[in-house]
Amino acid sequence: MNEQELTKNLELMRTEHRDLDAAIAALTEAGSTDQLQIARLKKRKLHLKDQIAIIEDMLLPDIIA
Repeated sequence: MNEQELTKNLELMRTEHRDLDAAIAALTEAGSTDQLQIARLKKRKLHLKDQIAIIEDMLLPDIIA
């Protein structure tokens, strides 16, 4: 993947991460008893966070101080 594709994917992942955060908050505030669904959303959110970190590392060069 080139840098432009990585940047586009990164933005899409960040958007999905925010959406998942909003969905989890809405379910929690509504008093949802479906803990399995909330756990799945949290797991997906964590996976996205890891992927975002990987892509950010690929886009930002390491600087040796």
